[in-house]
Amino acid sequence: MRKATLRRSCAALAAVTSFALAVTACGGTTKSDVKDEGASAAATGKADPNAELKKGLTVGFLPKQVNNPYFTSADKGGEAALKELGSSYKEVGPSSATDTSGQVSYVNTLTQQQVDAMAVSAQDPGALCTALKQAMSNDIKVVTYDSDTKPECRNAFVSQASAEDLGRTEVQLLAEQIGYKGEIAILSAAQTATNQNIWIDFMKDELKDPKYKDIKLVKVAYGNDDAQQSFQQTQGLLQEYPNLKGIISPTTVGIKAAAQYLSGSKYKGKVKLTGLGTPNDMRKYVKNGTVEAFELWDPSKLGELAARTAVALVSGQITGQEGETFTAGDMGEYTIGKDGVISLGKPTVFNKDNIDDFDF
Repeated sequence: MRKATLRRSCAALAAVTSFALAVTACGGTTKSDVKDEGASAAATGKADPNAELKKGLTVGFLPKQVNNPYFTSADKGGEAALKELGSSYKEVGPSSATDTSGQVSYVNTLTQQQVDAMAVSAQDPGALCTALKQAMSNDIKVVTYDSDTKPECRNAFVSQASAEDLGRTEVQLLAEQIGYKGEIAILSAAQTATNQNIWIDFMKDELKDPKYKDIKLVKVAYGNDDAQQSFQQTQGLLQEYPNLKGIISPTTVGIKAAAQYLSGSKYKGKVKLTGLGTPNDMRKYVKNGTVEAFELWDPSKLGELAARTAVALVSGQITGQEGETFTAGDMGEYTIGKDGVISLGKPTVFNKDNIDDFDF
């Protein structure tokens, strides 16, 4: 009864006094007030790079696939960063790399659980938009990492490296290995994977350079980030194109499966393979001569940057606008680029000379 009387009194006061006085007299503490306390960005929509990082937050990580070694490494990086920052980590996600509808349901679950932020590796650029926008309307900061959605459906995207760098360098690596001549193919992940498709577009653009005039891209195959399917797709490519000289697989699952097939076939050492892989997955294939060189970024650092970006957003240090800067712990200072993209850095090329220097 006392609460009801107070609410009626507040309403009456608001009706006969200025709005500012009414708010002052009847102001209470709400969840929104607690979230926004001390963060001017939340109130004004402007970044405050000097805002103190908030603690006690909950950040949900939603990878494409929870049992994928690549995402396990990435998400562990995020978990470690959040622990250091005094916040909590939560991981949810589908067991299949093609379960787009499952990702939507997990976004909705995180929204219902009222996490402070979520880091999502999007399966499909459009399918998650409605769910992510709903999360944002509930004052949940959304960071995409590894694979993006549409810019309007998240606050920031943490990219492995620039899409252009990744696409072009993979072509350059393979071209050197095949002597700039012959038929090549691409073994991708899911046909809808945003990151894969952007990289492939840059690969195709790179191949337009006259220096690649004797290289022909004959097919883009899809293994759906499934080891068995990727293995079978590699076998199918070599049956369909017996003169194939090289394969680019911009997916850690795909390149490992392709290397596994090639290493036990007559094509070992004859058909060159490059793309994106982890040193631990590819070490044996580099050492046995199946693969000369491949590249990748450190996925744990990608997850760490996604976590630190999420906390910076919730704290109001950044809003996701181009030109804003923030310090990501020991990783250093980052500047947000066009469309809210934050680039982790240049990819690293791994070969027999340096592969034992890495463990991930």
